[in-house]
Amino acid sequence: MTWGGMAVAVVTGKAKLTSSCWGSRLNPNVMRSDRRKLLLSGLATGVGLAWGPQSALAQPARPPIFVLNSLDATLSVIDPVTYTELRRVPTGKEPHHLYLAPDERSLLVANAMSDSLTLVDPRTGELQRTISGIVDPYQLRFSPDMKWFCTAANRLNHVDIYRVTKSTAAGGFDLTLAKRVPASKTPSHLMVDTRSTVLYVSLQDSDQLVAIDLASQTIRWTTSVGKMPADVYVTHDDRTLFLGLTGDSFVEAWDVSGVAPKLVKRIPTGEGAHAFRAWGDKRHVLVSNRVANTISRIDTQTLTVVDTYPAPGGPDCMDVSADQRYIYVASRWARKLTIIDTQARKVVQQVSVGKSPHGVWTLEHAGRL
Repeated sequence: MTWGGMAVAVVTGKAKLTSSCWGSRLNPNVMRSDRRKLLLSGLATGVGLAWGPQSALAQPARPPIFVLNSLDATLSVIDPVTYTELRRVPTGKEPHHLYLAPDERSLLVANAMSDSLTLVDPRTGELQRTISGIVDPYQLRFSPDMKWFCTAANRLNHVDIYRVTKSTAAGGFDLTLAKRVPASKTPSHLMVDTRSTVLYVSLQDSDQLVAIDLASQTIRWTTSVGKMPADVYVTHDDRTLFLGLTGDSFVEAWDVSGVAPKLVKRIPTGEGAHAFRAWGDKRHVLVSNRVANTISRIDTQTLTVVDTYPAPGGPDCMDVSADQRYIYVASRWARKLTIIDTQARKVVQQVSVGKSPHGVWTLEHAGRL
């Protein structure tokens, strides 16, 4: 589907467009979103901050690796060949997660404390747009058919579901709020099934998992789960749902193919099981174990751990290189992007980034299923 250029609008809530996990939240009192402070930080670290026109900035030969620095309100742009940080791009307050836009020409950064989305070029890291009026977007997801856009308001305890339509402006998309669904404590991570019919939401401080019907924006079911549920992953056949238990050392596997969910197995992975990333072969999925400082590879058919990789510094969000040779993971407590060689099963590089790195993404990645 062709979406064209980058004019974007939010129709509901008077939102406007402007140019330009241990625990889910971070203390807003320690946020340093002020530009002068960010500039001084950049000077101190030797990293350039991209405030103005960026055409003269150095660009990597291949699409960069992006790392969100949640406590610095910046996005690190990293060369995937030399593993050097090229610059830091300003975002809104508390950026946590990223997602590719429907036209694949923009990468969306969800700024939870700024009620906004920052759009950057996924091939260069250049700033494109800021969309305001998206309330408390801790997590974000487009449905596979690109008809729905969903956000989890982690601080305000609701889930917002937007309709996505092609814009009449020069090639963007419009977001129209379809419904705000109230949730129990701390909606955390989101996953949409491959048929774009069901939105799954973990409720971190309620120890629950909820399924929402996208067409009607109503809750299908709610079930109790283990301690501090975080990320959610659903297999390509929409049959099995995996849930990371950050307050424990297990991943729960649920059969969600019927009317009501059924717990199939609790898979031991490591303390602080948190974030998922598909291996790209429609069979295996990675989970980062935040406290154990490991990453487990799970066989989604046998429901067993088949490999384990070292991941120091509190591993969080991950991406995987297109050839599955490398895992790129945010080391949350160490302020690093860690690169893991999956064949040698060892850390081969660490790149210094900003405070509390969280989301990680690159355009040259393995499949998402």
